[in-house]
Amino acid sequence: MLMLAGIVVLHITTIILLLVATIDNAWVINDSMSAGLWGKWELKTSSVWHYTNLKDYPQEYLQTVQATSVLACIFAILALFVFVAQLFTLPKGQRFTFTGVLQLIACLCIMIAASIYTAELQIKEQGGYGHSYVLAWISFVFTLLLAVTYLILRKKSE
Repeated sequence: MLMLAGIVVLHITTIILLLVATIDNAWVINDSMSAGLWGKWELKTSSVWHYTNLKDYPQEYLQTVQATSVLACIFAILALFVFVAQLFTLPKGQRFTFTGVLQLIACLCIMIAASIYTAELQIKEQGGYGHSYVLAWISFVFTLLLAVTYLILRKKSE
């Protein structure tokens, strides 16, 4: 029972990290700018920040990163619901294969998003990687760990 609680807590933590990485505008930061997947905050005048769209980014890459980040969130949330449903409906001795596959798809989506951002979009801005970028890669590790755990985990008898 304690292991299941730990898995659920890790899964919820992963979902929160994925949502923050997707929503927050801090994939690339420096002293006068903070850019994310949806827009960019720029320091124009003394301590006044202005929000702008990402018009100068290659749109095909940007839309791919946005879509795969959102899909990662959706698949991770869906995997949690399927896991809870399988706890009650799966016969004992069976594996949580469907949950593991959904989590593996979420893992693949966030890996694609972070990789494309690294290769194609980060070079547009001068600055260091922000916390959203780091959270995306941490989420990748957590989703991969959860996917493997779900694929190995068997439902035990009570």
